[in-house]
Amino acid sequence: MLKRKILELKEEKKALILAHYYQEDDIQDIADFTGDSLALAKKAQEAENDIIVLCGVHFMAETAKILNPAKKILLPDINAGCSLADSCPTEKFLEFKRVYPDHFVVSYINCTAEMKTHSDLICTSGNAVQLIDTLPKDAKIIFTPDKNLGAYINKQTNRNMVLWNGTCHVHDQLKTKFVIDLKIKYPDAKVVAHPECSGPILALSDFIGSTNAMLKFVKQDEAKKFIIASETGILYQMKKDNPEKEFHIVPVDEKYASNDCMYMKYNTLEKLYNCLLNENPQIFLPEKTIEKALKPLELMLKMSKQLKII
Repeated sequence: MLKRKILELKEEKKALILAHYYQEDDIQDIADFTGDSLALAKKAQEAENDIIVLCGVHFMAETAKILNPAKKILLPDINAGCSLADSCPTEKFLEFKRVYPDHFVVSYINCTAEMKTHSDLICTSGNAVQLIDTLPKDAKIIFTPDKNLGAYINKQTNRNMVLWNGTCHVHDQLKTKFVIDLKIKYPDAKVVAHPECSGPILALSDFIGSTNAMLKFVKQDEAKKFIIASETGILYQMKKDNPEKEFHIVPVDEKYASNDCMYMKYNTLEKLYNCLLNENPQIFLPEKTIEKALKPLELMLKMSKQLKII
């Protein structure tokens, strides 16, 4: 009933619903497009709709607004934040930057709009290695805000980027013990991890990649069982694409609790309906913020297109 009402409102208002893979199953089902941060940014840039509903977290809705300043960008729950974005307050970063005044700043897209204005290039987990690999080998780089992703990129590109000390609590909280427990229980399963996980988790993994890359890997790989070191929401799409395969999420505690991002789960079907009905909450950003933040975002999308990543 609620789904039907949402679809009717969407058609009436000619709105576009975008959803991240970590959203609840019902929202993924009803969305016009479901993807990771890179794909959502590309879809937002290409959108012709006057209203875009971003079912994800705040920085994603901000990104859509930066790419579409004249359009109405809605977020079902305005409190759907991000622990990683929060781990890098602009004021503290600027103090940090003063120590490295000549450094090129690469910021993971999981940061605030304000942080993007102080960045030279934005990246996602799906394009970070390739984008940074195009920069001069002797380039002085600060990578922010995720230190785990930054360390992974350093290893992959043989660089020594200066890393901001931030993490995603969902991925960083995972412990090797639970990965090992699952490997013992399912010896023929492959471990698939997001690069926001800590180094020891990545060292135990058979494949490391962005949300979209993980989905492609489990679909193409011959293995029938997988241990997933990421947010629980990704399992829905994995199971839809691979009904014959078995997936086990790395738990967060001894009770084998799911690894949910509470912020991603703030959005619900009811909030999505009310959001469309009232065209609120809406994302607003200062014009100067949009202008400055757009440059590193457009550079990312341009470079990604040239490299045929998107």
